Amino acid sequence: MAGIISYGVYVPHYRIRLEEIALAWDKNPDEIVSALHVEEKAVPNYDEDAVTIGVEASVVALRRAKLPALALQSVFVGSESHPYAVNPTSSTVAEILGVGNDYLAADLEFACKAAAVGMGITAGLVDSKKVNYGLVIGADTAQSKPRDMLEFTAGSAGAAYILGSDTDKIIAKILAQSSFTSDTPDFWRRDGQRYPSHAGRFTGEPAYFHHVLSEGKKLLTQSGLTPQDFAYCVIHMPNGKFPRVAAKKLGFSDEQIKASLTVDKIGNPYSASSLVGLAAVLDIAKPHQKIFFVSYGSGAGSDGFIFETTNYITKREGISVSELIDKKQEIGYLEYLKKTKSL
Repeated sequence: MAGIISYGVYVPHYRIRLEEIALAWDKNPDEIVSALHVEEKAVPNYDEDAVTIGVEASVVALRRAKLPALALQSVFVGSESHPYAVNPTSSTVAEILGVGNDYLAADLEFACKAAAVGMGITAGLVDSKKVNYGLVIGADTAQSKPRDMLEFTAGSAGAAYILGSDTDKIIAKILAQSSFTSDTPDFWRRDGQRYPSHAGRFTGEPAYFHHVLSEGKKLLTQSGLTPQDFAYCVIHMPNGKFPRVAAKKLGFSDEQIKASLTVDKIGNPYSASSLVGLAAVLDIAKPHQKIFFVSYGSGAGSDGFIFETTNYITKREGISVSELIDKKQEIGYLEYLKKTKSL
């Protein structure tokens, strides 16, 4: 049975408070923060992109697993902000890590659930014994047009997970997984366009909530479990409000989802969002606790997983997600525009 061997997270050092963005465009800061339930978001430095962020997160994951990079037999990178349209992020990251040449690599795109797709693919490869260890990365420096509502939440971060089947290394078993997908164009960016477009309020009810709730209910039904069987709940976080509402509709309590809500402090790092939330939960989880996980990607679809921690979860080492979030430097709106190359 495939499971998580190790994980690592990287969050850029810089932050901008939502009130700074709101004031720059003569909007009411209190209304914006209250509506989105986000205080500030992570901002990449000039020289940070999906490659550098993915490498940083992967180094942490490898160090925690005490595995050499050469042990990896697959590398998948999910992102909406691959540095190149043609030239894979996955092989670049693998080269920097020293993975060698005997591995399968691919870049994945499905909006914010691209990395969750990679996790499902890797779990299948592990279960079928095609690979012993596979690396999955979600990394984004999310783009947003100045003055657009996306600007308030589009953040930056990366998460890396090593999956395998070694029973003496797995910290969280994958008990179940499923998906729910449809053609729902709530968010898009045509080739050559710099910034994405979105369908406003349409992205809520017929897109995010329909897919997250449908997949969530499906996962519960197929597993025969109830919300009360879980210690934690992780749901993709486009803002701070949506996952809280979705969790409640599925029957989860505020306490069950609270630990995963990294969006409040770093915004939505797109393909890394739900994976960073999962890492925050793994940082504090105890042995034999179940974790409910549902991603979301515009276009649209959701991937669901049920994880159960093992006794090895207590062997955590390295910096935690909460510590990464607290290591920050706040910047103003002009500096933010410079770092995101929006000027």
